[in-house]
Amino acid sequence: MFGIPGKQAVTMTPRAAKQIARLMERNGTTGLRIGVKKGGCAGMEYTMDEATEIDPNDEVVEQDGARVMIAPMAQMFLFGTEIDHEVGLLESGFKFRNPNVSDACGCGESIKFKDVEELAAERGRE
Repeated sequence: MFGIPGKQAVTMTPRAAKQIARLMERNGTTGLRIGVKKGGCAGMEYTMDEATEIDPNDEVVEQDGARVMIAPMAQMFLFGTEIDHEVGLLESGFKFRNPNVSDACGCGESIKFKDVEELAAERGRE
């Protein structure tokens, strides 16, 4: 749907790809579907759900045995995002490094995106 020819919509670090592939194998899923929804103190939150099938409108990214599907309504907001998986003493989980975020709450769970016109203008320059 939305993208630049020859450039993946999102990338995964080796740690993220390994964790996603592990989840796919353990749970017998097709991959993880990522998206965004309204919520949180900054206005939007990431979603990440196990998927058993690929929607024809999903943007599919495969790397090292891992598969991520990007929900159609989220593609413009997630383009250029790097997905990582971090393990710390108190928590572990997926982290999104997204160049389209203009602000985030203190806890990092919710984000605010640049407006659509600004994102479209930036994509036109690439």
